[in-house]
Amino acid sequence: MTLPTLQNMGVIYRRILSEFPQDISLAFAYGSGVFKQHGTNQGQMEKNMLDFVIAVDDPVTWHTMNLLQNRKHYSILKLLGPTTVSSIQHDYGASIYYNTLVPVDGRKIKYGVISTESLLDDLTHWKTLYVAGRLHKPVSILNFIVTTIKDFLCFILLCVYCTDYPLISRFVFQFQVKMLVQNENAKLRDALVSNLKSAVTASFLMLPESFSEEDLFLQIAGLSYAGDFRMVIGEDKSKVHNIVKDNIQHFRILYSNILRDCLQVVYKPQQGKLEVDKSPEGQFIQLMALPRTLQQKITKLVDPPGKNRDVEEILLQVAQDPDCGAVVQQGISSIVKSSSITQSIKGIATAGLWKTVSYSSKKLLKMWKGWRRKPSVSQMS
Repeated sequence: MTLPTLQNMGVIYRRILSEFPQDISLAFAYGSGVFKQHGTNQGQMEKNMLDFVIAVDDPVTWHTMNLLQNRKHYSILKLLGPTTVSSIQHDYGASIYYNTLVPVDGRKIKYGVISTESLLDDLTHWKTLYVAGRLHKPVSILNFIVTTIKDFLCFILLCVYCTDYPLISRFVFQFQVKMLVQNENAKLRDALVSNLKSAVTASFLMLPESFSEEDLFLQIAGLSYAGDFRMVIGEDKSKVHNIVKDNIQHFRILYSNILRDCLQVVYKPQQGKLEVDKSPEGQFIQLMALPRTLQQKITKLVDPPGKNRDVEEILLQVAQDPDCGAVVQQGISSIVKSSSITQSIKGIATAGLWKTVSYSSKKLLKMWKGWRRKPSVSQMS
């Protein structure tokens, strides 16, 4: 499967990415600054903040180098040092550390740093569905493993300014084995595709027997917003509709191969129609293919305390339940609710008070504008 990239803005994104330490396993740009959303024009899009996620193998080393290069990006937490910053990244919220409202190359950007290990865990198991949810939607994949002369320059900076000799040794070791790490790309690619397949499977369980491509893409795009408290206050209520409406073709590129290969669905791309197997047997197969964390959430919802039945037995029961889709929806909501609340609380510390107020006010303004557009949106739907 080919992961789609946007070519027209690629140069700008890579120029921005070059401002950071280059020991990166994956980087992607996403959001309304990258993909046009319904109700916005090109001029508005160019004013929107650019959002990035950067996955790194060793967050301590990466934050050490980034604090040397881009210290102003960080809130007061920078005073605690790279080890503490990395601990905050990993141990709280959705295991991602965001720096926001950062001026780079004439644009305002927000970038999140996540360890490759945490990213793989979220893609494969939906532990938080935070970054995995962003990757359910079209994104601009910027790179896998960047190796440039900047690696060497960062090493020189470490030698001059850093007294943590074990850290320097670890950096040298990583540089030497960089070619071996290329094998991790296959693991990351497999996890990215697995995440897309999981999104399709979960959506099938929540949709009726027959539905349109747009219905499916709306369901997929909405997975990571189910249970997100920010959809109550802080986000445009038409957000999911706006994401999908002008990006149907991007969603097709992302999911067409998966839909063609799926045995549980009849896919008619010319008509944009799909029919899914809603028999108990078909739903059981789909439930068994769901990510581990979602299966566990469903189990807790259905299994009475103290009964401790096998997951397979519980999912077989759910497959025969007329409310199977609602149970899956509740399971997803419980994952998203927890991670969205804890990540937002963490974001106050990582962004700093002023940036938090500024960022939140812009979100509220966007929500208000969405309310004003709501009548026209409903007419177009």
